[in-house]
Amino acid sequence: MNAPIYLDYAATTPVDPRVAEVMSQHLTLEGVFANPASRSHMPGWQAEQVVEGARRQVADLIGADPREIVWTSGATEADNLALTGFLRANRARGRHLVTSSIEHKAVIDTARALEAEGFDVTWLTPEKDGRISPARLDEAMRDDTVLVSLMAVNNELGTINDLAALAEVAHAHGSALHVDAAQAVGRIELDVTRQGIDLMSLSGHKAYGPKGIGALYVRRSPDIRVEALIHGGGHERGMRSGTLPTHQIAGMGEAFALAQAEGAADQTRIAALAQRFLDGLEDIGGVHRNTDIDASVPNIVNLAFDGVDGESLLMALRGIAVSTGSACNSASVEPSYVLKGIGVPRARALTSLRFSFGRFTTDADIDAAVAELRHALSALLHH
Repeated sequence: MNAPIYLDYAATTPVDPRVAEVMSQHLTLEGVFANPASRSHMPGWQAEQVVEGARRQVADLIGADPREIVWTSGATEADNLALTGFLRANRARGRHLVTSSIEHKAVIDTARALEAEGFDVTWLTPEKDGRISPARLDEAMRDDTVLVSLMAVNNELGTINDLAALAEVAHAHGSALHVDAAQAVGRIELDVTRQGIDLMSLSGHKAYGPKGIGALYVRRSPDIRVEALIHGGGHERGMRSGTLPTHQIAGMGEAFALAQAEGAADQTRIAALAQRFLDGLEDIGGVHRNTDIDASVPNIVNLAFDGVDGESLLMALRGIAVSTGSACNSASVEPSYVLKGIGVPRARALTSLRFSFGRFTTDADIDAAVAELRHALSALLHH
C-alpha cells in the first residue's frame, strides 16, 4: 500500500529533516539534554543557551525582542494565555473582547469560556472573502474594549487579514491587538512593530517544526500584562511555568530560522503548485472556489464540488490526505462554521474540501492528486 499523497499541510506539516536532526541532538546523554532551569552545572547552562538561541530565532522572524517570547505547548495554549491571561489582568480597565466568528476554535472556545466568566464578547462577521474589515472593527469598538483578537491567516480559507490596518483601529480606541499567526509563519511577512501587534500566538508544527511547542509574543510595555494560567516555578518571566522541552524548543527555533531564510522561495514554488492544481481541474464542471485566490496565501485552496457530499468524496480519495476544513473540527458532520461564516450556502459547504500544499509537495504529487480527484468525482457523479 503506497502512502497517500499528503495535501493537508494546514493541519500539520511534516518536520523538516534538518529540524529533526537538530532535535535529535537534545535528547540523549551524549547531547544537550539537561533541564534549562538547572543553574548549578554546565549541562544546565548549555541547555539554557540552546533555549535562548531558539528564542532569538523565533523573535527574529517576527521582528521582536527575544525577551518578548514566552514558550507554550502550542498555539492553542498561546491563544488561551493571550485572551484569558490578558482579560483577567486588565479587567479593571474593561471587560470587552472583540473577535470574529471564523477564528480558530482555540480562540472561539476561549472567548466563549470568557463569556461564561462574565466578560463581554462581540463577534464580527467577516467579508465574503473571509477578511475582517477595519471599518467593521471600528464600529464594534467600545470604551470598555480592552482586547481585539483576529487571526493573520485563516486556517480553512487561507485569507490574509490586513493586520496593520486592524491594529490602527484597535489602538485608536485604546485597545490591544492579539493575532493568532499559526498559519502565517513562512507564508506572509510578520513584523510586530510595523504591524502594531501586541500579542501573537505561534505554532511549531505549522511551520515544519515539532508538535507540542509554540510561543506567545508579549510586547514589553506597561500596558500589556498577562496573568499566568499555569503555575509552578515561575518560568518564562512568571507567565508560563513548566520545565522547558529543550529538544522541542531547539526544533521550533531551527524551523523558524528556515522559514525566515526560505519562506519567500517556498511560497513562490507553492503558488505555482496551487496554480497547476487549479488548472488541472479547470475543465471539470461544478467546481467552486471558496478561497479568494487574490486575498489568500497560496498554500490553502478550499473547493466545493457540486452534486457530491464532501465526506463521500473524502472517502473516495483513498490516495490523497486532505480534510473537510479544520482538523480540530473534523469529527462533526455539520458544515464548516468558517464556510457558513462567510455566507457559503449549507449545501455547498457540505461539498467542500480543503487542499493545502507545502515545502515537500511536488509537481508529480499535484498531477496524481488531480487525476485521482477527477476519477473519484466521475465515479460519484455517475454511479
